[in-house]
Amino acid sequence: MLARLTALFALVLLAAAPLGVAAQETDAPTQIDRSATGGAQTLEDILRRQENLKVDDTFRRENIGGEPPQVSDLYTRGGASDADLWRAMRYNEADVRTSTINPNGKVLIQDGGMWWLNVRQGPLATYGGWLLLGTIVLLAVFFLLRGRVKIEGGRTGSTVLRFQWIERFAHWLLAGSFILLAFTGLFTLFGRKFLIPVFGHEFNSVLLIGSKFIHNNVSWAFMLGLVMVFVMWVWHNLPDRTDLTWFAQAGGIIGNKHPPAKKFNAGQKIIFWGVIVLGTSVSVSGLSLLFPFDMPLFSHTFSVLNGWGVPGWFGWSEFPVHLAPQEEMQYAQLWHAIVAFVMMAMIIGHIYIGTLGMEGAYDAMGTGEVDENWAHQHHSIWYDKVKREEAEEGRATTTPAE
Repeated sequence: MLARLTALFALVLLAAAPLGVAAQETDAPTQIDRSATGGAQTLEDILRRQENLKVDDTFRRENIGGEPPQVSDLYTRGGASDADLWRAMRYNEADVRTSTINPNGKVLIQDGGMWWLNVRQGPLATYGGWLLLGTIVLLAVFFLLRGRVKIEGGRTGSTVLRFQWIERFAHWLLAGSFILLAFTGLFTLFGRKFLIPVFGHEFNSVLLIGSKFIHNNVSWAFMLGLVMVFVMWVWHNLPDRTDLTWFAQAGGIIGNKHPPAKKFNAGQKIIFWGVIVLGTSVSVSGLSLLFPFDMPLFSHTFSVLNGWGVPGWFGWSEFPVHLAPQEEMQYAQLWHAIVAFVMMAMIIGHIYIGTLGMEGAYDAMGTGEVDENWAHQHHSIWYDKVKREEAEEGRATTTPAE
């Protein structure tokens, strides 16, 4: 099931990233006259490669040196230059011996990562940055038009318990770790472009070393919080008929009365399942990055997509299924960042509602107690159930008079 979910998520990544790779596979190489360079690379080779056009590289692949005949006992043995040896390694023709039993240890050169670098520095950073800024701007405009949602009738001074301490602990464990992961991830992606020009290379270096340490270790707290939140709240977030009413009234924006809701309304359920699904995806890709070469994801994913015939839907060539370990990491890093950007935009909206956007909402996760007017206004079905249970408990504990 997880492989199928990852396969579906990978469609977004494929639509944004490896178009250049597909172009390399479909464009036939042209014969280039290399007589002027003695058979070496020409300017035309370089230009075609920059345009993601396929280049016939047999002039390099087959030129990996060799051992010349010996003319005397004092003749230097071996005829391969450093360039010859590097070319042999690049084309997997060198007799490489490594001390590790892992076959991935023999991959010394992987030169197919330029598309990954271009996507990371281009579309990923650009669209991801605009997504976050756009979310903040939209919320600011919404606040100016709608204002803060007030408690109808004001606060009563009487409260009702909404979340137990263990629920608040799980929420803040998940929220706090996610904020740290979000900022350290953004520093890593944007540091070279925005921090170095302002603070210099040394500051950026120290910041990113610390960010890497925090990101790699706080990730475990995030995954623990994700599991705790899922176990405690999954039954409260299953869809039901009350969600239809909530959607019909746009969560209270349409009409003068907030729609009835149980412990979680439809909007909160969307946030919950978004966090669970995206959080699981970002955790799996993060584990793949934490343990490189041990948890490959995309080779199997692409195989599943090819089996479903997905590339044909878009007129693409089949996705590559024989990926070098480094290529697996490149796909995992991009997918990790894409999912994280979507999740950050969603959480920004969640933070807005829980603080500035709605009066009394923060109390639910602050003290666990919410004002009774707030509870009746936003979660009337849940509030009525709590009051009935309190009344029943009161009657059960009342001692009859003698």
